[in-house]
Amino acid sequence: MLATARAFMNAKVLLKSLFVVLVLLLLVLMGMNNRGVVDFALPPLIPRRIQQPAALMYFAFFAIGFLTGTIVWAGLGKAKKAGSSRSSGTK
Repeated sequence: MLATARAFMNAKVLLKSLFVVLVLLLLVLMGMNNRGVVDFALPPLIPRRIQQPAALMYFAFFAIGFLTGTIVWAGLGKAKKAGSSRSSGTK
């Protein structure tokens, strides 16, 4: 049973890695094909318009989303582990 759990975890890590590589490939393709300059406006936080190449904007939004997902995922993992250790101590 332990061997199948390890195999499942290895497959899970492999699929996650493949997904990240595919997203990075998409990011590279967007950067290669979208070289124009775009405007970015966020009036409550940034008072003036920012003009940057589209590829840089794609990378910035990807990085922000990736970091947000990492923080949420890491936070949920710690809370889940803490909850399971507390519940196992009460049995």
